[in-house]
Amino acid sequence: MFAKLLIANRGEIALRVMRTARRMGIATVAVYSDADANAAHVAEADEAVHIGPAPAAQSYLNVAAIIAAARQTGAQAIHPGYGFLSEKAEFAEACAAAGIVFVGPPASAIRAMGLKDRAKALMAKAGVPVVPGYLGDDQSADRLAEEAARIGWPVLIKAVAGGGGKGMRKVERAQDFAAALDGARREAKAAFGDDRVLIEKYVARPRHIEVQIFGDSHGHVVHLFERDCSLQRRHQKVIEEAPAPGMSQAMRRKMSEAAVKTAKAVNYTGAGTVEFIADASEGLKADRFWFMEMNTRLQVEHPVTEAITGLDLVEWQLRVAAGEPLPRTQEQLSINGHAIEARLCAEDPQKGFLPSIGRLVHLKFPDDVRVDFGVRQGDEVTVHYDPMIAKLIAHDATREGAAAKLARAIRHTEVAGVATNAAFLARALSHPDFVKGDVDTGFIGRHSADLVRPPEITNGVLARAALFVAESRPHAPGYDPWDVHDGFRLTGAAKEIVEFLADGRKTAVELLHTSDGREPAIGGTPVEPAHAAAARMPNGDIAVMCDGETVILPLYDPFAGAEAAGAATDRITTPMPGRIVQVLVKPGERVTPRQPLAVLEAMKMEHTLYAPADALVATVDVSPGDQVLEGAVVVRFAKEKSAAA
Repeated sequence: MFAKLLIANRGEIALRVMRTARRMGIATVAVYSDADANAAHVAEADEAVHIGPAPAAQSYLNVAAIIAAARQTGAQAIHPGYGFLSEKAEFAEACAAAGIVFVGPPASAIRAMGLKDRAKALMAKAGVPVVPGYLGDDQSADRLAEEAARIGWPVLIKAVAGGGGKGMRKVERAQDFAAALDGARREAKAAFGDDRVLIEKYVARPRHIEVQIFGDSHGHVVHLFERDCSLQRRHQKVIEEAPAPGMSQAMRRKMSEAAVKTAKAVNYTGAGTVEFIADASEGLKADRFWFMEMNTRLQVEHPVTEAITGLDLVEWQLRVAAGEPLPRTQEQLSINGHAIEARLCAEDPQKGFLPSIGRLVHLKFPDDVRVDFGVRQGDEVTVHYDPMIAKLIAHDATREGAAAKLARAIRHTEVAGVATNAAFLARALSHPDFVKGDVDTGFIGRHSADLVRPPEITNGVLARAALFVAESRPHAPGYDPWDVHDGFRLTGAAKEIVEFLADGRKTAVELLHTSDGREPAIGGTPVEPAHAAAARMPNGDIAVMCDGETVILPLYDPFAGAEAAGAATDRITTPMPGRIVQVLVKPGERVTPRQPLAVLEAMKMEHTLYAPADALVATVDVSPGDQVLEGAVVVRFAKEKSAAA
């Protein structure tokens, strides 16, 4: 076994690998960019090496820098994690050339499965069912549009070298194809350096089911059963579970056999995932699933497989990479109970799930479920990397029990400083259709009204915030009674008043002093404070964390202009830092509601900025390629006289 392991990744991924390495007595080396100098994975490793500036292309994707770090520290092996360079054949080859073990499959297998079009052709030849589509070399827009029409609408445009929903677009009509193709190509080029795409038939009620496989250098291949990853948003997984609900033994056997056949076709070693799409319009059927792709790495959602099998998949990776045979045979593997994982992300469901950046002023996780995290309280979520804060994984004897346990844990998770999808996740896990297993990739879209709701500012939340303000006031030095905030008055009971700006209105909370402490009241009516955590934001606002929601309550300032709470209506601004990819309008052009104005690339994804109403463009203040901060003006609209004038 290796004495020292370098992890060529960051955050939660690096910490996950380190946890197993430490248990196995293997020393660990972290690598980090400028943005991660104080990151948790750097502090946790035995050694850490700086590899470059914040942009991933200049640090975590810099093969030469990572190989140099391994040589510098004497690392005998490199674990790529499950992102960045984990599916780059060139990286595997660079490790081999340097005499360093790559903890992953051979470069030949990565190449065979790295391009979706060739992988599908290979699988069709091996007898694995594949989705109808176009995998050809002719990448002209006309040929792609022609093939899409032949396949039949709706279709999916997918990046040939893609993954994680990047470079992917669903197209329902011929007239939308050209714009969708342009966007998919741009996103694919930015994410993978390859703008080639394939076209495939869009399945009406698709279930995304994947099989975990493992191979060793002794010719053995096993599967570790399936995971259902159907709850997705913008083709990115949100909630994953194992085993798949509604999966019959016959279908599990057939799908698992196809996955093993896939691995053997490319002489696979190490951990891999074979992804299938299943038509769930009439329930899961053994003849209604097709190969989509193979991920030649460990997956983000591997903890649910670990939970139902009782295995450590990172340990399996390390043992296989060291030349050992697989620790168990297929007959020794079995399913125990049910596990569900949810991805807690720094994103705002109220703003179309735009990523949220900022400092984690308060962060606390529950202790009754597994939590794989990569950040700590006080850390910063930046624009440079994925916005995932943590993964929460619950295991129980039944699927219903696992869902209830995970929903409860998410409601007890406390985050302040960035917006999160916590309440959204808890609602999804508790939704009646999810509980009964009626899931497919359209679940979130169908139930968005139930899942995305503004946080409710209850009297209990206001009372908790007022108590926090009163209890956190510093005690004044000296004995001047005017400096003491104890609510003392000459007549009547002692009382403090804390005023907030809640939903744009001033709301006063009275804190009556009694022998038992402070008792809150609103409008003279006693209020039971919410059982919730609270924190003070850097700008002085109070954050109350209750049932997965974080409610932000500004203290009322009578001198602040009322208009400051509203947004300017004569302009469109950037919702977050990023790079302007495309500008779609010109000064003097009239626009209509929901007309695309510009495209912003931020946190690995493209975000389209739309016109809010009929308007005349006065100025365009950005150009393609511009790096912009949050709040940068993109377009200004002209002030037009009314018809009556």
